[in-house]
Amino acid sequence: MQSRTPAGRTGRPRSAAADTAILAATRAALVELGWSKLTLGDVATRAGVAKTTLYRRWAGKNELVVDAVAELFDELALPDRGSLGADVEGVVLQLAAILDRPEAKSGLMAVVAESTRDEALRERIRATIVDRQKRLVTVGRARAQARGELPVESDSGDAARTADLIFDMVAGAVVHRSLVSAEPADAEWARSLTRVLLLGLAGAAAAEGAAVESAAAEGAAGGESTGPARPVPGERDAATT
Repeated sequence: MQSRTPAGRTGRPRSAAADTAILAATRAALVELGWSKLTLGDVATRAGVAKTTLYRRWAGKNELVVDAVAELFDELALPDRGSLGADVEGVVLQLAAILDRPEAKSGLMAVVAESTRDEALRERIRATIVDRQKRLVTVGRARAQARGELPVESDSGDAARTADLIFDMVAGAVVHRSLVSAEPADAEWARSLTRVLLLGLAGAAAAEGAAVESAAAEGAAGGESTGPARPVPGERDAATT
């Protein structure tokens, strides 16, 4: 776990064990009490530390909850499932599973709401959650480029902007689906999202139309296969990996 000492604070070295206990206690309190009733005093009692220990580490409840939620997102790992499409599906399903956890739901939505009035809190969310998880895009894109699934961008500025866009599209879609629409981000949805990401809207619609036409032709021929379906570049059914 990464140490998250607030900027400008000094003193004796922090205890990683105490940090772990405090962040775990914060998540437990979020589940049992909810955001509005959570207090630093309750978290300190649950973690078995003095309240002053929390204040030496975090300025207040907002910052504490951001770090507790950020630790959940640090569990994300990019799977190597053999293709870009399958890798993306794997990350989407991991992220959806984290967002389905009560402590992630209540904590993330609460601090995002608070950050609309607190620029420092917004920056903390960006630094501890958003920027840290962009590593998944960097690793995934490099892996896809090595496989020949994506072109290499020679301009570092263009590459950084592309990474930001990819992250925004994937994370934004999953967060909206899970927390705003409250619809299941299941395997079927993850597969559809990945198809749109890889092909774009026009390409996804064309691929879907071709699949329907192929199925209709096979049905008209009495179920005889007319040949293997043309694979989507960078996509492979995750179930086969």
